[in-house]
Amino acid sequence: MIKPYKNLSTSKKEQVALMFNNIAKSYDFLNHFLSLNIDKYWRRKTIKILKQSIKNSNDSVILDIATGTGDLAIEASKINPKKIIGVDISTKMLEIGQEKIKQKGLSNLIELKKGDAENLTFENNFFDAIIVAFGVRNFENLSKGLSNMYRVLKPNGCVIILEFSKPKLFLIKNIYNFYFLKILPFFGNMFSKDKFAYNYLPNSVLNFPEANDFINELNALGFVNTKYKKLTFGIATIYWGFKK
Repeated sequence: MIKPYKNLSTSKKEQVALMFNNIAKSYDFLNHFLSLNIDKYWRRKTIKILKQSIKNSNDSVILDIATGTGDLAIEASKINPKKIIGVDISTKMLEIGQEKIKQKGLSNLIELKKGDAENLTFENNFFDAIIVAFGVRNFENLSKGLSNMYRVLKPNGCVIILEFSKPKLFLIKNIYNFYFLKILPFFGNMFSKDKFAYNYLPNSVLNFPEANDFINELNALGFVNTKYKKLTFGIATIYWGFKK
């Protein structure tokens, strides 16, 4: 199991919460700067698939897991759902997200609260859709987190997951590895002041199941009609499926 802080004996979940609390102030800036703003395009593509996957967005209640500072929830607001609830284990990220949502006049639509994907407190069959951006690889127990998502999703509801992946084309793969393993940690460490966080990021991606391996994880838990779409030469991938 890959953890952010090798020098700590605490659980991965506790370390992930600590890491995001530490980098919360610089998170949005680094997200956009280090991805050259491509992360915004990836989120738009994710919400486009969401819109295509739900029957009536105006009546939909959506859960955004690992919402962080709320970027995906804010993007999802553009399809005019009934309600969006975002959960995250980092209180500092949520504080920044709540301020962003307030400034955009979305407080009545988007509610952010502290929550753990592996121990969701919502009732069974509660949400019409669940969305996640760059969060599932941080789960301490991937199967438990995904099964919790399945539990709170309504029958025929959809789950849509945006996650980093590894390019396969030789040239892109080599450029990506140099950037991901050398450039990104350098700037991440410089701006975030957390020397572990942006070394954990590439390691967590390299050790995460992707493509058909991740689809198999979804299928094993009962999701059906599962698909994936690679973005930007395979640097990121969108996965989606439905509850029976």
